[in-house]
Amino acid sequence: MSGQRTTTTQRTVTAFDTGVGPVAAAKDDSWVTTGRAARELGLRRTEFDLAVRLGRVRTDPGRVPGERRVARAEIERLRACPDFPEALRRSVHAVGTAEGAEVLGVAKSRFTRLARLGLLVPVAFHLNRYRAVVWLYLADELRLFGDDGKHAALLTGRTPEGLRGLLDSGIDLRPRNWRGRHLGFLLREAEDPWARAGAVASFLDPLHVAREVRDPYDRSHLNTFRRRPPGGANPDSPGARIAADLTTARDDDEIAWLRADLARLVDEARAHRPAPRPSASCRATSASEPLASRRPVLAPPPARPAASARPDTPAAADRARRRGLLARWRHRTARTATRP
Repeated sequence: MSGQRTTTTQRTVTAFDTGVGPVAAAKDDSWVTTGRAARELGLRRTEFDLAVRLGRVRTDPGRVPGERRVARAEIERLRACPDFPEALRRSVHAVGTAEGAEVLGVAKSRFTRLARLGLLVPVAFHLNRYRAVVWLYLADELRLFGDDGKHAALLTGRTPEGLRGLLDSGIDLRPRNWRGRHLGFLLREAEDPWARAGAVASFLDPLHVAREVRDPYDRSHLNTFRRRPPGGANPDSPGARIAADLTTARDDDEIAWLRADLARLVDEARAHRPAPRPSASCRATSASEPLASRRPVLAPPPARPAASARPDTPAAADRARRRGLLARWRHRTARTATRP
C-alpha cells in the first residue's frame, strides 16, 4: 500500500514539473486574449485599451512578442468589485472638450484655456475627419478638479494675469502632458531593460537618440524596442505624421531629461544584456574583403539576335531561305571547280 502511494505521488510530481497532462491544460485555460477579456468585462475595445493603460486591468506578455493576455483570475477580481461593470466603465469614461466643459460647468473656451495651461491632463487623443486633434480627458479627473475648492477661481471670473500672459505667448501643454502620461504607461508595460530604454527613445527625435547612443549596434538594437505612435495608421499617412509629431518631444527641457533618462536606461540595459554584435570572424572577413569584391556582379544582358536573323514576316523568311540556298550552291560550285 505504501508503494502504491509513493508511485502516485511521483507520477503527480512528474506531471507538474514537466508541464504535461491535465496540469498544463489547466494552466493554459487560466489566460484569455485581450479581445475576449474586453467582452467578458463588458468594455468596448477603446475602453479596454484605456483601462490597460491606466492600470485598471492588469495584462501580461503573451506567447508572441508584442501580444498581451489577461489572467482569468484578473477578470474574476474585477467582476467581484462592487457595482461591476458600471464602476469600471465610469473609471475609463473619456470625454472631449464639449462634454468636459459640461462636467466642469464652464464654457468650452475656458475649458480649452485650462487644458492649454496644463491644468487638465489629456489621457488620449484621436484625429477627426478633418485631421484635427481631438483631446480626451477622464471624466472622473475632471469631476475631482471641479470639486476642489482651490480651483474655484479658475472656473469662474477673470483668468489671473500671470496665466493670461502664458496664454498670450501661445503656450499649449496638452501634447507634453499627454507624452508624460503615455510614457508612464509604456514604462509600466515594459518588462525588459532594453524595452524601457526603447520606450523613452520613442519620444525623442532619431537625431537626439543618435547623439546619446553613439554605438551603432546599441542604437540598432534599441530601435527594435521603439514604440510607434498610437493610432495604427499607415506610417506614411498624414494622420500618422501628425501623431508622430505629437509623440516627439519639442521643448528643450523635456528633451534634456528624456536624453538623461535614455542614457541611464541604456547603461542598465547593456549591463543586463549587451546588444547583439557580429562575431569576430564575420567582422574580420568583412574588413579584409575588398569593397569591389563585396559588390554584386551583374551578368551582361543576353545578346539579341540580329534583325536579319528574325523572320518577322513571311517575305523575310522567304528571303532568308533563298540566301541559304544561294550560299550552298556557291559552296558546291567552288568545290567542283577545285577538283583536278
